[in-house]
Parts: sequence; C-alpha cells; structure tokens
Amino acid sequence: MQDFDLVIRGGTIVTVADTSRADLGVKDGKIAAIGTGLAKGREEIDATGLLVMPGGIDSHVHLAQPAFGGPAMADGFESGTRSAIAGGNTTVLPFALQSRGTSLRKAVEDYHKEADGQSYCDYGFHMILTDPTPAVLGQELPALVAGGYSSLKVFMTYDDLVLNDRELLEVFDAAGECGALVMVHCEGYDAIRFMTEKLEKAGRLAPYFHAVSRPQSVEREAAHRAISHSELTGVPIMIVHVSGGEAMEQIRWARARGLKIMGETCTQYVSLTAEDLKGLNMDETGGKYVCSPPPRDRESWEAIWNGIQTGVFQVFSSDHCPFFFEGELGKKNPKARTSFRWVPNGIPGVEVRMPILWSEGVVKGRITPNEFVALTSTNHARIYGLTNKGSLAPGYDADIVLWDPERRVTISQDLMHHGSDYTPWEGFQVTGWPEATLLRGELVMRGGEILGRKDKGRFLPRALSPMAGRHGGAALD
Repeated sequence: MQDFDLVIRGGTIVTVADTSRADLGVKDGKIAAIGTGLAKGREEIDATGLLVMPGGIDSHVHLAQPAFGGPAMADGFESGTRSAIAGGNTTVLPFALQSRGTSLRKAVEDYHKEADGQSYCDYGFHMILTDPTPAVLGQELPALVAGGYSSLKVFMTYDDLVLNDRELLEVFDAAGECGALVMVHCEGYDAIRFMTEKLEKAGRLAPYFHAVSRPQSVEREAAHRAISHSELTGVPIMIVHVSGGEAMEQIRWARARGLKIMGETCTQYVSLTAEDLKGLNMDETGGKYVCSPPPRDRESWEAIWNGIQTGVFQVFSSDHCPFFFEGELGKKNPKARTSFRWVPNGIPGVEVRMPILWSEGVVKGRITPNEFVALTSTNHARIYGLTNKGSLAPGYDADIVLWDPERRVTISQDLMHHGSDYTPWEGFQVTGWPEATLLRGELVMRGGEILGRKDKGRFLPRALSPMAGRHGGAALD
C-alpha cells in the first residue's frame, strides 16, 4: 500500500470531465492517487459534504503595478495573494509592466523584486508592452518567452499604455515569430478622448459618466480592429475583459471565419451595472465601481452568459485591479473629485470571483460544476502553459479547493483579505464558498483563516501556449 502525506476523504471530486465520490492521496506535493480504499495518510481531511476541485487560477490580476504619477495600487503581492487563497485560488498571473523608455527585461526583473518572498500562492508573469522598439521585439521578447514568460498584453487605450495600429501589428507579428500568446485590451483611445472631453465641457463629471465615455461601441470597434490585425498577421489573440454582447459578437463572427480568437470575461460583467456608478444621487461613491470596460446593464449580463454557455469565452477572470476608496491615495483623491477621468481605474475582485460565478452560474442553472472548473482553473492552465496545474489527476500539483456548494454568505469588506478598504460587492449574497485551499498539498486557508506563509508561493515559468502560433495571415509571395 502506498504511503501518503495527506488523504482527503469523503468528498465529491469535480473535474472538467467527471464528477465522482472518491478519496484523493497526496505525496510530495503532487496528487498521487484518486480512488476508494486509499491507505491512511500522515494527515487526513474529512471532506464529507464538500466538493474537491482544482484550485482556482486567476489569469488576470494586477498587483504592485507602477502608478504613473497617480494613486498606488492597494495590493502588492502579499495582500493580493492572501486574498487569492482566501477565495480558493492557488495560482495568479499578474503583469510585469514595461514603462516607456525602459527595457522589457528590466520590467520583468523589477517585478520579481516585488514578488520574491511575498506570495501566498504560486504565480507567473504576463508582460505588458508599451514601448515595442526593434530591440524589445527582436531580442528581449524572444528571450523572455523562451525563459517562461510566454504571454504578453497590449493596450488600445490609456495615455501611458496605448499602442497605435502599426505598433500593434509589429507586436502581433513578433509574438507570432516566438510563439507568445497576445492578450488585448480593446477600447478605442481616440473615441474615449473625444467622449471624455465632450462630457467634461458639458459639466458631466461624476463617476457615472466614466461609463458614458466608454460605450459598447468603443469596445466593439477596438475588438474588430484587433481581430483584423490578428487576421492580417496570422497570430491568435485573447480579447480580455469583454463586457457585453457587442464585443462578444465580434469574437463569434471571427470564429465563424476560422480565426483563432479567444475570449475572457470577468465577475463584474455578470453582477454589476453602470447604474452602480451613480452612487447616491451621482455622488462620488460611484467611483467604487469605476473600471474599464465599465459594467453595462442586465441585458449585457444575459449576453455574457450566452457567450459563456456557447464557448465564446474560455476563461472567467477577476481583472483584480485594487485601489483604496478613501484618502489622498484613493478613488476620492482631490483630483478625482474634479472629473471621472481622474478616478483610479479598477476594482478589487480576486477573492469573490469563484463564489460569484458559482452562485450566479451553477446555483442558477446556467453552467454545470464541470464547466465551472473549466472556466476558473483548467482552461487558464491549458491556455497559458501551466502544465502541472488546473486538474486533479496523478502527477499534477496538489492545488485543491474544498468547496461548500450550499454555504450562504453575504459579501462584505469585513470578510475580505485584500488591501483595499472596500469591496464593490458589499451586501451581495452568494451560495457557495471555499471552505479550504491547499497549495501543493499544504493547507493554506481553512474557514477563512489564512494558514499559509507569504514565502510559500513559487514563480512558475510557463510553457508556450498550445493556442499560440500562426494560423495563416497575409501571403508574402
């Protein structure tokens, strides 16, 4: 009989493919066996009444990013990953941001300094390219991709981040050469500037008008343009944080043409609306909900659910981008009170991603538990080259969440483990909550209590995405 370091007994194991009552044995941080009648482990966990699922992988979080002269983020790696494991996540993928005028490699090296010894869960890095010089695209990017940084993100908006169409094409082309997966933030820069200036001239300055300045047409147009660049270069892309039906339909249209376009959506697009940005009578409390793209409306929720159900979206992420609300460094900072354009853009959400998707998706009959696992873990691992993560099978890392499918919780700031001083989902009721989180077989959270240490998380060099690689493009002969 095999000796186990840990045996989880009596639970219901849920993977993408199967749901079954079985026990799970862990040895040396890996899943060693799944079955009945397993030998006793040095430690045992009774999972009766709980679901045993792969630990969540949130492939879109922002931690400890440079502030570009604005308010600093509320979460570094320590508080952000603490919040992640409290929410049932065992791996996060944040972004190493290249500042213009600096090298991409330096951005990655500096980001490691932020993360080293500060993470409760495992992590990898995407790269954000803002200055795609010939040296960056021809030398630094291929070397970094070969070193395990196998994905990158580009922006079609924001003063400090936006790339023009020629730059986007050059980045896509370079990514195709080295096998990197490209993530794209799709919102039209010039259209947003036009709308922002028009609203400000009309005195429409409250946080709600952030949403008015970025309507779905702005996202739809940029998504179509990014898809066209993908088609021209023959490079697959992931369109991230899709907020409603208009951009989603662009992805569906592209797929019908045989293009390799992937889609991601997020918690806020099935649970918040633009009305939340109004706060109390258009006051500044609506700034709590300012993020981009902004939440839309309930009709958009249904469009997003349709996209989830029909496979338009492969992954469900949080786009965790936390800021404080109160104080000189928060969303109520003096400059932010003069116009919505200065409200720090992003919301905290890594801790509530899985409970809200379970409650709104599984409990309400929109998706199955197996699809939940795909959307929160397995597909993230597969798409982003996390070869030992995202599944419960012998040989995989023993990254596990024990899930209480019937526990009812009212989300509140008092329950959160993030660094921000608020949650946008204050008072939101969910059914389904993580009871325990295990990282490589070690219990790091149980009953909301953090048991792990902030130096337990490991950096994960990632393999090339099986979804990347050229799929055609314009002929050169």
